[in-house]
Amino acid sequence: MECRINDVVINYVEHGDGMPLVALHGVGVDHRELEGSLEPMLADSGCRRIYLDLPAMGHSTAEGLSSNNDVVALLAEFIARTAREPVLLLGHSYGAYLARGVAAQRPELLRGLALICPLAESTGQLPPPEVLVQDDAAYDEIDSGLHATFDEYFVVRTPEMARRFRDFAAPGIPLVDYPALTEIFTDWPIDMGRHTFSRPTLVAAGLHDTTVGFDDAVRLLDVYPRTTLAVVDGGGHALLHERPDVLGGLINGWIERARTAVR
Repeated sequence: MECRINDVVINYVEHGDGMPLVALHGVGVDHRELEGSLEPMLADSGCRRIYLDLPAMGHSTAEGLSSNNDVVALLAEFIARTAREPVLLLGHSYGAYLARGVAAQRPELLRGLALICPLAESTGQLPPPEVLVQDDAAYDEIDSGLHATFDEYFVVRTPEMARRFRDFAAPGIPLVDYPALTEIFTDWPIDMGRHTFSRPTLVAAGLHDTTVGFDDAVRLLDVYPRTTLAVVDGGGHALLHERPDVLGGLINGWIERARTAVR
């Protein structure tokens, strides 16, 4: 499906019915990464799941966008048009940074906020690199040209993780419009305002995440007073893939908290 907002076309897919949940992926992939990792967790959640390609990624365009604040405004309008009611907003990595911007600038659009391995305005302290599982058979599952990208993303390197990378993350890599994305990133900081967001929130970080770390995630407790915070062992920046057993419980618990708050 497509939603046209001014000169931008947003590509998205939907599954299920119920309370709307909008999911924002990270940089360099498209909606299929979150769709592939979240759908097994959310199939019985009672939510209408909306997965979109962020501007300049997947099959979404980025005409006229020159800052992350422009993207936040676009996402707010997308939510207002497609959901037509307040939503649960989940973001991973860069998607979490954008989700924080929507929560700060348009809080009336949200019932709850989930930030998975959240990227911040700048990156703080990172844990030392550590590979938790190294199974060389994993590389039989992916093209040799993607081995380095897989290694940068995953700290659990098994055939199962390689298949997840191949099926959910890798298809979006060649679709990135890097010139358009660079134009957006030249004005990086998002206006987060000065207020807290007091609706049900989940913040989950990987203990072994060498992309964004976990220190910045812990500090978000000051901004989101109704937060369940988890720093999860056994996973890194690909936490949704590497620890779906833990993330599934956390995300469904967050959904239930938001549903109860609505009542």
